[in-house]
Amino acid sequence: MKVRVLGCSGGIGGRHLRTTSMLVDDDILVDAGTGVADLSRSQLACIDHVFLTHSHLDHIASLPLLIDSVSDLRAKPLIVYATAATLAIIAKHIFNWAIWPDFSVIPSREHPVMQYQTIEIGHSVRLGERTITALPAEHTVPAVGYQLDSGSGSLVFTGDTTVNDSFWPVVNGIANLRYLLIETAFANREQRLAEISKHLCPSMLAGELRKLAITAEIHISHLKPGQAELTMAEIQACAGHLRPTMLQNNQVFEF
Repeated sequence: MKVRVLGCSGGIGGRHLRTTSMLVDDDILVDAGTGVADLSRSQLACIDHVFLTHSHLDHIASLPLLIDSVSDLRAKPLIVYATAATLAIIAKHIFNWAIWPDFSVIPSREHPVMQYQTIEIGHSVRLGERTITALPAEHTVPAVGYQLDSGSGSLVFTGDTTVNDSFWPVVNGIANLRYLLIETAFANREQRLAEISKHLCPSMLAGELRKLAITAEIHISHLKPGQAELTMAEIQACAGHLRPTMLQNNQVFEF
């Protein structure tokens, strides 16, 4: 599997800041934040599967425009995978004709350009030799993370999450884990905000990483614009022995 980071920032504001999305090979997206807009129309038309971690705007912003932009280039529906709760939220609040057309019934219910597919925690979707499994996450809305498994290696993406004891036993059981992409949205000075919004700050991240019982490369996502250097310095101070690095836009993982 080849995973290219299209966006990993907690916000926008400059040509290097894109919100969360990852392109897997050339046909899968994990989340659909603003980074998707950097793909060409021909690249967008190749995407057959979109796995959403949750319904917040920074993770779905490009999805409505993606579908609209390439609908005439596609011979089969784009499949959007998420929990039943997340699918219900985007159907009610995004694809509702008031905000955006309901592409799950266009051009007809029998032959739509977009289909919803429910995925639950612990459930896996196999696409060729690739397996994508929904993992527990804890956020202000229903949310999941994902394990991407090529057979010979795995990448785990937490999505947006806070302290989550149910996540780590699953991760520790992944024998072929290579990469862990974990969020840290706030600096320590905003720990209370991290707790309220169900994100992590460096001190909370350090506590979570103490639950990791296996070896993996650790990369930090969802850093807030203007706070990335401070947050990474705090992470180095409290979890530097694990050698975490800041996830970068256009970073590529192959496994």
